Amino acid sequence: MDPIRFGVIGIDHDHIFGQVTFMLEAGAELAAFHAADNALTAEFMRRYPEAKRVADPSGILEDGSIALVLSAAIPAKRAGIAVTAMRHGKDVMLDKPGATSLEQLAELRQVQAETGRILSILYSEHFETACTVKAGELVKAGAIGEVIHTTGLGPHRIRKPQRPEWFFDRASYGGILTDIASHQCEQFLFFTGAEDAEILSATVANRNHPDKPGLQDYGDIHLTTGRATGYIRVDWYTPEGLPVWGDGRLFILGTEGTIELRKYIDVEGRPGKDHLFLTDKTGTRHIDCSAVERPYGRQLLEDIRNRTETAMPQAHCFKAMEIALKAQVLAEKALAAKAE
Repeated sequence: MDPIRFGVIGIDHDHIFGQVTFMLEAGAELAAFHAADNALTAEFMRRYPEAKRVADPSGILEDGSIALVLSAAIPAKRAGIAVTAMRHGKDVMLDKPGATSLEQLAELRQVQAETGRILSILYSEHFETACTVKAGELVKAGAIGEVIHTTGLGPHRIRKPQRPEWFFDRASYGGILTDIASHQCEQFLFFTGAEDAEILSATVANRNHPDKPGLQDYGDIHLTTGRATGYIRVDWYTPEGLPVWGDGRLFILGTEGTIELRKYIDVEGRPGKDHLFLTDKTGTRHIDCSAVERPYGRQLLEDIRNRTETAMPQAHCFKAMEIALKAQVLAEKALAAKAE
């Protein structure tokens, strides 16, 4: 079976390296890329010398041998790239967020329905994180009973001097809930098995960066499905002393047990990442997730070949985006009302 060939349009965020690596490890072939010169372009060319650089996206979009388009462009541009790619008969995998407005999301839904192409979002805090994959396996197997609450924490290090200007422009990145909290919205739906959720409250703020008025450095969301609730907190406050970019954590409460994930570091504990702690009626234990398969890339290639939805159901993809976007709108309306 010939490998599926893919191209890249837009490499403004370094998540593109995880996206490309996933597809290469799954057996796909990187054919070409299009990108404006920026801090990541030289590194991309160094890592993937086999990829042909094309001067115009049409060099990828009109290449009939390329089945899949990846993008980690400036967030506000990703939906437009996806729409164009789908209309050219390509399946698409985007970095989060896949859209920065509800209007963009509506167009994505419309074009995906019209074309029948796959639109998938590679949520790194789920699909690239082995302990999160393992937690999904445990929950599916009934290890903690019915999930009735999740708490997802997404702290990040700001690294202000190293960030491009679009990073601080609200219109470009979409707001902190649209951007970072989309990870936790997706995981809430995934672990509760819900098809939708109600937003009970949402807030955003710029608490400590007055020199960057377009930046939102804190946000939170409270969700419910009727049977389960969820709390999400995201921020740009990772202390400089932490040796990783953020102490990402997820707590899953079930009717018969709990799971805690410390995704990137176990502070003052075990070395490395992907720590899973399971507590049930038999006791407590730590599960080493280092050997757990992360199947997203393999599943996406199977979906492309078989026109299935195993990597990420299409409805789930859209709903996770929708919840984050609606929470962003709600939070900004409240913020504006408070300022009046």
